[in-house]
Parts: sequence; C-alpha cells; structure tokens
Amino acid sequence: MTKFDSFVVFAEMRTGSNFLETNLNTIPGVACLGEAFNPQFIGYPAREDLLGVTYADRVADPMALLKKIRNARGGVLQGFRFFSNHDARVLDKILPDPKVAKVILTRNPIDSYISRKIASATGQWKVTNITNAKREVIGFDAAEFEEHLQAHQAFQVTLMHGLQTTGQTAFYIDYDDLHDLAVLNGLAVFLGVEGRLEALDQKVKKQNPEAVADKVENFPEMEEALARLDRFNLSRTPNFEPRRGPGVPGFVAAARSNLLFLPVASGPVQAVTDWLAALDGAAPEQKFNLGTLRQWKADRPGHRSFTVLRHPLARAHAAFCDNILCADGKGFRQIRNHLARHFAMPMPEGGEGPHTDDILHAAAFSSFLTFVKANLSSQTALRVDGCWASQVATLQGFAQFATPDAVLREDELPEGLALLAAQVGRDDLPELPFPTDPHAARLVRIYSPSLEAQAREAYARDYMAFGFGDWRPSDGV
Repeated sequence: MTKFDSFVVFAEMRTGSNFLETNLNTIPGVACLGEAFNPQFIGYPAREDLLGVTYADRVADPMALLKKIRNARGGVLQGFRFFSNHDARVLDKILPDPKVAKVILTRNPIDSYISRKIASATGQWKVTNITNAKREVIGFDAAEFEEHLQAHQAFQVTLMHGLQTTGQTAFYIDYDDLHDLAVLNGLAVFLGVEGRLEALDQKVKKQNPEAVADKVENFPEMEEALARLDRFNLSRTPNFEPRRGPGVPGFVAAARSNLLFLPVASGPVQAVTDWLAALDGAAPEQKFNLGTLRQWKADRPGHRSFTVLRHPLARAHAAFCDNILCADGKGFRQIRNHLARHFAMPMPEGGEGPHTDDILHAAAFSSFLTFVKANLSSQTALRVDGCWASQVATLQGFAQFATPDAVLREDELPEGLALLAAQVGRDDLPELPFPTDPHAARLVRIYSPSLEAQAREAYARDYMAFGFGDWRPSDGV
C-alpha cells in the first residue's frame, strides 16, 4: 500500500510533462489531473471544472481542490502537474508534506527554451498526429534565455531546499528518460502503486526532433552566447555566513518626524541617532518589537526608512576598536583572548584598550581581519557577531521584516539625509555630527594596500554588492 495520499509532478513548460502524464494515466491506480493549479485555467484549457471545483472556486480557495485530489476513492492515487508560475499557496502546502509524493521532471534548459519559442510561434503545444506537426525556425535571444535559465534554476533550488529541510526525497526523471519503460515503471514503484506499464503510450508525439542548429536561425550567435555563460557559477562569491534576523530592537525612529533608521552595527550609528535627536529636539524612539514597530508604521503614513553603509575596511576597523580593544572591561574579552592565542594578535599594554603604537595597532587590526575572514567563512567556532557581519547579510536580515526605502552611504550622508527629510516635509535640518567615524583618523595613519586587500577578502560580498572601491581618508573623517 502506498505511503502517499497524492503526488505532484514538478515540471516546466516543454519538459515532456504531457507525455509523462499520458503514461501515468495508463498505469492502473494512478490518475494525473493536468495542471490543476495553472493560474489561467483549471486542469486543462477550456475545462470549466475539475472534480466538481470550478476555476473561480479554486482561485478563491485552492485548498478545497487539493483536498479533493488527496481524498480520492477507489484506491486511486491522484496527482497533478505543477510549474513554477502556478499557485504559490499550493506549493507552500504540498512541498513540506511527506504524504505528497514528489516527482521532479527536468530537461536541458536550452532545449526547453527552443521548444517553447517554437510552440509560441506555431501555436502548437501538443501533437498527437505527426502529419499535423508545424515547423518553425526561431531566433535565439541571449538575455531572454538567461532569464529563462535563472527562473528554472531558482525553482529547482526552492524544491531542493524544501525537500532537504523536511527530510524528503523526490523521484527525479529527465526528459531523455521518458521513453524508458523501466524508468516509468520505477516511478510506479516509487509511488507505491501495484500497477505497471506493459508498453509506453505514444499518443503524444515528440515535436521538433531536428538538430538544434536546424531550429535556430542565428545558431553561431547562440553558441557564442552560451560559451559566455558561467555554467559552473565560478564567478559566485562564496557565502558561508549565517543568515541574520531583522534586528528590530535596534531600529531608531525620530521622535516626531516620520523617519526610521535601520542601523548597521559598526556604522555611523551614533552620528545618525544624534542627528535624529537634533532634528526633533527630543530623544528618538528605540527598543521596538515587531508589534510596536508595525503600529509605528501604521500610525505614520508617508514614513521613510533608511540605513547607512560604511566602507568595509572602515567598518571592520570600527568594530575592532569598539569591541576588541575597548577598555574598562567592556567588549568581547573572550574573542580578544582567542585572537591573541590563535591569530597572533599583539595585545596592548595591560591586555585591553587601544594600542599606543600605530605599528602594533596595524598588526593587531590585520590579525582581526584574518579572523573575520575565517569567521564569516564558518572556519571558527566563534559566533558571527553583528558588529562585523557583512552588510549584505545585515540588509538581507532587514528584508525579513521590511526593506529600507533608502540605502545611504556614509561619505554622502548629508545629501542623503537632506533628501529623505524633504520627503517627510522637513527642510530645517541640523548639522550632522562630525566626524561620523571617530576612529577614521587612526585608520588614516595605519592604512596600507595590504589591509585593504585583507578587507576585500573578508568582505568580498560587500565590495561586490555595493561597488566599494579602496577606502579614502575622506570617508567619515
């Protein structure tokens, strides 16, 4: 007896899903009901209902149809085909559910792209009589194909992550395996049904069997474009940094003006907070939780939220000075001791506080940058603290609650704040506290290309994502 109460075939257009469905429906005890959750129709084009559920009913409540599919009678295992543009509400329900068998059908993306363009040009999406097959030569569009490829890959990553996090496995089948009787009977075994195929149902005919070069009018251009694609993602910046939460308790709201500051730790947080206080002549509101922040937003239509980026080298230096070298027993003492033991960081006299010698300070900062690179790459047992977490990860954390309206840069902060203030009706602006980085003067004295290179290695994602060049003494000084 099957352990599943239904199944889903995850596929995309022009991957052979019609052929697969036809053969699934030939297996005794299996019923595939078409594209049950296609946003344009229900099951099949021109159908008015599926299992007694109309298109309008399904749009209003897709779970009602899903329930009928899963509660089949007569020992039949029912399922449907599901593409990446189908009803996302259904995906959220079925992907984590181990009672829904997952079949993942794939095809070479260039073949599915060409097939889809031909079908669009001819209007022929399914052929059962080969004498009626239409032919067409299409033009290859590199940007269009790359968009097609990225959408395909993103959906596959979503499926893989959903299966991994719930301990499930899927039956993977490639387009080229669809005509292998043993493979399709293996699928029947996976589904847990007793029925088997005696032979393949060939009613659905293969379209466009010609060589790719015969179907694409600008084939040399296509070859050149495909050669430029980074198939193995070699240009990707490695990322092993843990995801961060939105950090709502650290958000800062002006007392009266409709401005909300989302601080990036070790950035110009104090300078911006002081500016907000001076703007309204009152201490800003802080220590939000999700509920109070939602209420703040609801009470202030037209509000603007913003964050401020700092150059990665200057930000790492500020994190180092404020959290590793700070005096009076403050800061991260255990991490400071770890740096001294395992990263050869020169300790200041007395074991804490700033170095009096710039050469020692530069050497200690270099050790810290080496640690940060290892820490962000999950090569240490120590936590990734928000003080030196990448700014990319911090902004991604913000986005779990709300993406800021504006991302300002420290070296352009006066202009950026003036623009934001004008958007909420303020033009009587206070001076921004200066310098915004109290540690910048010392960074000027110790700066070197080797420190910049270390920062680039540690914060490769920030340099790439935000287009940072080398640090300049004017940045925050």
